[in-house]
Amino acid sequence: MVMLFPGMDPYLENPAVFPGIHGPMVVYLRDQLTPLIRPRYLASVGERVYVEGPEPRPIGPDVWVREARPRRGQAAVADVAVLDEPVLDEPVLDEPVLVEVPDVEVREPYLEILDRESGMQVVTVIELVSPTNKYAGPGRDAYLAKQREIRANSTHLVEIDLLRYGPHVLAVSEARVAGRFEYDYLISVNRAGPRRTRFEAYPRTVRQPLPRIRIPLAGDDPNVPLDIRAALEQAYEAGGYGQRIDYQLPCEPPLASGDQAWADELVRDSNDA
Repeated sequence: MVMLFPGMDPYLENPAVFPGIHGPMVVYLRDQLTPLIRPRYLASVGERVYVEGPEPRPIGPDVWVREARPRRGQAAVADVAVLDEPVLDEPVLDEPVLVEVPDVEVREPYLEILDRESGMQVVTVIELVSPTNKYAGPGRDAYLAKQREIRANSTHLVEIDLLRYGPHVLAVSEARVAGRFEYDYLISVNRAGPRRTRFEAYPRTVRQPLPRIRIPLAGDDPNVPLDIRAALEQAYEAGGYGQRIDYQLPCEPPLASGDQAWADELVRDSNDA
């Protein structure tokens, strides 16, 4: 099943779905760039590693982050210890259960363009924003630290945010873009050099096609095109999301009522075709 939407499929933003899209899409962006930048450059998937604590953050509805709890009368789940019954000659106190929730190591991919002529120097970093990048916590901290590092040196920064929900995290000022455009998704290119405060922004609503953008390289080498929609389609088809997503249900996270009606019409037209 091909993608129903002309741009970003908002159903892919579901916190239970997007992690499965994120990694493959980074790989398909790499594969798309590789023949365009050879032989001088290489496209490589880098990895940012950080540790997430035990407490889930509100990246979506509770149903996607809440652990299943045993019903009354059932045994407790693994890693839950119940204290022994109190000794009779001690005061009777309510007894807690001990719950151990280990930290989780998160590995988050991003894309680098390396220049073979300068000893594999990183000339461009392409980030596909994940839900953990947008909310307070180790994921956002790690993302912002990498963002500051890139902008402090001679590396170009490309950021792709295909998530409607969550606080703004891109380096481009939210006020500068939101004050001029209505958008759901935002892509930004920040070129290295003396005009580091200038951003090439691509704001898009859920009803608009995703852009083909210009990726900068080193020196006077010409830009190369990057088709974000094409990489998204590859990840969608390879993961079988057309068969896995129930488009008869309302979108999650919710769409505005007018956009949900528009999405429902696309689904009906697809079913009638």
